[in-house]
Amino acid sequence: MSALWSVGAGLLLLLLWVRHRGLEAVLVHHRWVFVCFFLLPLSILFDIYYQLRAWAVWRLHSAPRQHAQRVRHIQEQVREWKKEGSKRYMCTGRPGWLTVSLRVGKYKKTHKNIMINLMDVLEVDSERQVVRVEPLVSMGQLTAHLNPMGWTIPVVPELDDLTVGGLIMGTGIESSSHIYGLFQHTCVAYELVLADGSLVRCSPTENSDLFYAVPWSCGTLGFLVAAEIKMIPAKKYVKIHYQPVRGLQKICEKFTEESKKKENSFVEGLMYSLDEAVIMTGVLTDEAEQSKINKIGNYYKPWFFKHVEKYLKDDRTGVEYIPSRHYYHRHTRSIFWELQDIIPFGNNPVFRYLFGWMVPPKISLLKLTQGEAIRKLYEQHHVVQDMLVPMKSLEKSIQTFHVDLNVYPIWLCPFILPNNPGMVHPKGNETELYVDIGAYGEPKSKQFEARASMRQMEKFVRSVHGFQMLYADCYMTREEFWDMFDGSLYHKLREEMNCKDAFPEVYDKICKAARH
Repeated sequence: MSALWSVGAGLLLLLLWVRHRGLEAVLVHHRWVFVCFFLLPLSILFDIYYQLRAWAVWRLHSAPRQHAQRVRHIQEQVREWKKEGSKRYMCTGRPGWLTVSLRVGKYKKTHKNIMINLMDVLEVDSERQVVRVEPLVSMGQLTAHLNPMGWTIPVVPELDDLTVGGLIMGTGIESSSHIYGLFQHTCVAYELVLADGSLVRCSPTENSDLFYAVPWSCGTLGFLVAAEIKMIPAKKYVKIHYQPVRGLQKICEKFTEESKKKENSFVEGLMYSLDEAVIMTGVLTDEAEQSKINKIGNYYKPWFFKHVEKYLKDDRTGVEYIPSRHYYHRHTRSIFWELQDIIPFGNNPVFRYLFGWMVPPKISLLKLTQGEAIRKLYEQHHVVQDMLVPMKSLEKSIQTFHVDLNVYPIWLCPFILPNNPGMVHPKGNETELYVDIGAYGEPKSKQFEARASMRQMEKFVRSVHGFQMLYADCYMTREEFWDMFDGSLYHKLREEMNCKDAFPEVYDKICKAARH
């Protein structure tokens, strides 16, 4: 009872302090208070609900039976929209704050919201080595479902809350992408409800134009209702080799060399300054040296990027065996390194042991509660960007990132980009090795100004025939956007499938110039 009184007294003092300082001041300057006392417990409740729901659905085998019924409901909503005169564009009814993107789409308030409640794993086909899923299935949910069966998917993008639909309609990448390509390249079929209410399946051999046009289209060609994704056998561990490298030229040479080796199951780089990095290579294995097993995903363990940094500070190489699922979600607990700006003491051993089991807060809840003051603060003094550039332009690209942003750590992730039709493909006629350069944090560049600096970055990326991930803030004009992306197939299909009155153009949906 005394413990309850102490907790109650503590909460009362906290509320009095918040009232004294003002809620907005606390949310802006002491955000960790709100996150630790409110968002972390609420995030736990969210996780429990979705885990129990997924378990119940699979145990009762209700998902396959109800999928067709739920799809028919989506078709009925689209046909109802047509009967109403097709006066407004359509979009999914999922609230904008629930997405992992930091951008909150204002179009949700003006467009016809089509409710799509599709969040189940439908079928695991071991013979075809394919898993069929609904679009709101998350990466955490999918790996938890497949791993006990001995399967995984070839590309498991970071962060548990990323959904299959978001990774197809946008894009996704992981340290295995130098072998398998982007998330879209591991998909073998999509099922969509189109603007006329019809249900269509597309694959490389069936409605192939639509199959190649869907990725990066951000839901502007139809509503995704199911996807089939390749599976590969899962193994227990990832054997990781940590290699500190100094000097920008040596970093780029070593990273390129390792990215070309198909014997590496995984390749990743973390840059801690312009000339300091740790390059990690990994291979899947069922055998491990017990003394070198590191269950990095346990709540009390150091954040992964801090753990990696020790190899740089100690100037030593190292080998570890990380359980596969821990590896796939190694950056989740710290949201890469974004959480250090929200909870500055989050990697402190005391905090990890006492409260680490509650981390991370849901990105969706962070968005929902950020308020206009924090949103503007983040927009002007914070960047979250992934730029995809040819590997041959890596050194020049990092130098540009350093001058324009000066944000560290920087994430380096290689991927193979096949010359398929669609919005994103190499400039030439052959498959090419690219790299994702991820910058997340507060720019230290003295001349940083959000709009001007990002337009400068976008101009550079276009000049090397690179691409900007569309979850992030985009400042390009319409002409610049379609100079970066190949819109030929996309526009052709929008015309053929009567999408122009049903869905906004992808540029109008995601670019700041179109939304302000």
